[in-house]
Amino acid sequence: MPVKAVIFDLDGTITEPYFDFDVIRTEMGLTNDTGPVLEAMKKMTPDRRREAERILDYHEQRAVEQSKLNAGSRETLEKLRQMGLHIGLLTRNRRSNAEAVAQKHGLYFDAIVDRDDGPVKPDAFGVLSLCRRFGIEPHEAIVVGDYLFDLLCARTAGAQAVLLVNTEKAKEFVEHADFTIYRLDQVLDIVQQTNGCGV
Repeated sequence: MPVKAVIFDLDGTITEPYFDFDVIRTEMGLTNDTGPVLEAMKKMTPDRRREAERILDYHEQRAVEQSKLNAGSRETLEKLRQMGLHIGLLTRNRRSNAEAVAQKHGLYFDAIVDRDDGPVKPDAFGVLSLCRRFGIEPHEAIVVGDYLFDLLCARTAGAQAVLLVNTEKAKEFVEHADFTIYRLDQVLDIVQQTNGCGV
């Protein structure tokens, strides 16, 4: 089945990895084995959650300011657009931050799903939502990310999961990926092979 859309993660995929969640957890008074930050924040008291949101907002703003594109990000998006594919962004970040990163680096996405739109990755919500917006079936989409949650949300939704290996830790998630790449522009090879077209 031809690929009609490519859905990207933001931090670590479109941009170079930035967040150190162990530092964020420590500042929030959480232990490193607490698990994902957003899920931990839901269990906090209102006062503690407000402080945690302030800490997270600080780190997210810094991430926007310090963001650098992964090699080939802009060129990959441009070539996918030339091929007529839908391009989505699925992030556990806020939409305003994702849009700020896109504006800073001159990137354009057809649609963005952020953490305020519905259940976050690894839930399939974001992938399914983007597929509905694009008018396609999930099996016509590929999801590209550098973390386990990206792969799990793709698999659960019925999309193809592409792992970008950019750190040693990313190698731990290979078994959950349909494809493994080491540079973002290798997504083009996957689309070319699947669709039988030139890039």
